[in-house]
Amino acid sequence: MVDPATPHRAEQAPPLDGVTILDLTRLLPGAYATLLLADLGADVIKIEDPRGGDGMRSLAAGSYFDMLNRNKKSVTLDLRSPDAAPVLDALAARSDVIVDSFRPSTARRLGVDPDSIRMRHPRLVCASINGFGRSGPDAERAAHDINYQALAGLLRAPAPPGPLVGDIGAAMHAAIGILAALLRRERTGEGSSVDVPIARAALDWSMFPTTGDLEEACYTIYETADNKWLALGALEAKFWIRFCERLGRSDLIALQHAEGRERMRVMDEVRAIMRSHTEREWLALFGDADVCLTPVLAPEDVTIEARGIAPVLGAHTDDVLAAAGISQGERERLRLRQVI
Repeated sequence: MVDPATPHRAEQAPPLDGVTILDLTRLLPGAYATLLLADLGADVIKIEDPRGGDGMRSLAAGSYFDMLNRNKKSVTLDLRSPDAAPVLDALAARSDVIVDSFRPSTARRLGVDPDSIRMRHPRLVCASINGFGRSGPDAERAAHDINYQALAGLLRAPAPPGPLVGDIGAAMHAAIGILAALLRRERTGEGSSVDVPIARAALDWSMFPTTGDLEEACYTIYETADNKWLALGALEAKFWIRFCERLGRSDLIALQHAEGRERMRVMDEVRAIMRSHTEREWLALFGDADVCLTPVLAPEDVTIEARGIAPVLGAHTDDVLAAAGISQGERERLRLRQVI
């Protein structure tokens, strides 16, 4: 019920409402970067090769494509064809941002590098997500997330690689850079280039300690009686105090940051205690205690809220190209030539 004394406020448009992003990227980093922007309200037009589209559609991890490309429009366009250039120009003229993930030489060959694009469309924000930057001795070097992590000192051999922190970090860097460039354009009227090396994004993670470096009794995982695991993040003293008091072990409070053998003794004692009850029993015991204790969920137990679905390959080609001024006759010609 609306309180008549309270003025009604219309629902606000999302912050990037009216911003159009031309997404030329492939695979994860670019897709996640533009997903972040789509979730903020941007209209993301995903350009895909007519011959199968983004490679992630056909990978074993195809479900990632669905997650990363929801709320986007799919337009097929073979960027290698000379006939694609005027179509891309028409789309760029109606866009605010263009994002690519090509190696620098490939971007130049296709005519989608920032220098070429901004020469024709100076108000565009051009973001390039690449391995090692658009210049330098490694600019053309091939690599994937495992390589960026290896070079950043993040891998711990012989353990297998963990989360794709280079790819995800680069996506976030790109989204932040694009937002900053859009703000700058609002102030100056000029577009700009955003260069996002994935190797640098991975390197940023090496600045911070890993959970292994932080592990102590107040910050680790504990196995329960039913072979499940609980994560304790009681770094602040107030959380550790409540945890120890609820365990009935106030004697451990002063040993929160014990070192050496004493540290191992405290951890072993807490491990033994935690193995004495099941996950459900511990969660019930600590249910009203503010101690930063959570279950360790398996990937299949995690629920991800999806808002929208990924588009079928080329689903929006005709609508988007028609809006960009490409006639039906020209679209039919391009389709016959397999350009779209």
